Amino acid sequence: MAQDLPALNALRAFESAARLGSVSEAARELHVTHGAVSRQVKQLEEQLGIGLFIKEGRGVKLTDAGVRLRDAASEAFERLRSTCAELQRQTAEAPFVLGCPGSLLARWFIPRLDRLNRDLPELRLQLSASEGELDPRKPGLDATLWYAEPPWPADMQVFELAVERIGPVLSPYHPRCAELRSAPPAALLNEALLHTASRPQAWPSWARRQQLNPTQLRLGQSFEHLYFLLEAALAGLGVAIAPQQLVADDLKSGRLLAPWGFVETSARLALWVPARRLDRRAERLAAWLRDELRSAEKPG
Repeated sequence: MAQDLPALNALRAFESAARLGSVSEAARELHVTHGAVSRQVKQLEEQLGIGLFIKEGRGVKLTDAGVRLRDAASEAFERLRSTCAELQRQTAEAPFVLGCPGSLLARWFIPRLDRLNRDLPELRLQLSASEGELDPRKPGLDATLWYAEPPWPADMQVFELAVERIGPVLSPYHPRCAELRSAPPAALLNEALLHTASRPQAWPSWARRQQLNPTQLRLGQSFEHLYFLLEAALAGLGVAIAPQQLVADDLKSGRLLAPWGFVETSARLALWVPARRLDRRAERLAAWLRDELRSAEKPG
């Protein structure tokens, strides 16, 4: 019953102080005085009949009971914040904000964006590009599309869309294209291979699946992001390696060639949605993405 719970203000003051490890920091976060937070915490301790903090030097430290209450209060307040944010988004008919790596966005998503907007107008999709390690829990994102390896975390709803398949690609403008396109995979051991700092294991992983010694690979020019790597390959500067999905359009148009095919990795292209912010629109987007990925992989 409601009367069995401590005052919400007292719980809020305690949760903030416990999370930040400081009464002063909690006061700043809550825009109240140091004394106000101290009084709220003291009232809470008196109501529960147990100490939540003990003095440690100039600061405070949680008791075992304080740790238990902090964890429970933090989870409860996070659920409240998440639910309120979801209600606000629905009320304002907010767009569905999707985060994904810039390379995936530029090379696969944007060419299909007009079709997606026609098929799912209710999505009101807003895209947020990022490189490097993405955080699907980042505030302001409804979902994240990226390549990752299972197992999936318990606090995420993960829609697996496609198995990642990687392979070497080169342009018809490559100086040795005619020779390389009819050569076995081992011929690439003599090439200064284009590679990316964001995926250092791509070439070694491919080599092992081709029964080649990864230590014999010769790595040439490095690029910070996959997008730049593929632009260099398109310009005929060398042989690059990339996920099949990101070069599917270039292969169909003949701008890139993949003479050695593609091999599966342990990663999956997946749509990640924080479980507490699960939106029905994510399910519709996942279904659309699966269909589009299957279509893109069909020859012709």
